[in-house]
Amino acid sequence: MSKPITFLHEAQIEMTDAAVFYDAQVRGLGATFLGTIARGLREIQSHPTRWPIIGQNIRRLRIGRFPYGILHRETRDEIIVVAIMHLHRRPGYWTDRLAPPF
Repeated sequence: MSKPITFLHEAQIEMTDAAVFYDAQVRGLGATFLGTIARGLREIQSHPTRWPIIGQNIRRLRIGRFPYGILHRETRDEIIVVAIMHLHRRPGYWTDRLAPPF
């Protein structure tokens, strides 16, 4: 049985902001971005430990076509999406999101 996926509030905002940005560039591209994220989330849910740990027990799945990664952590009960991170900007900005209970 796969674990549920929960987004940190900041990760949800990042995902939405990126989709809005891409849709402003080309109509429909935001939906394509969200579809790519959804496929990545299904992969994470099926195989949560497949991707490399990049620090603090956080794993990163690089999504295709877009320069983004899904940063996630598996707990006993769920998979938590910590960030939808642009891979060419501010590496490590998300680390302050890892205050307890993580």
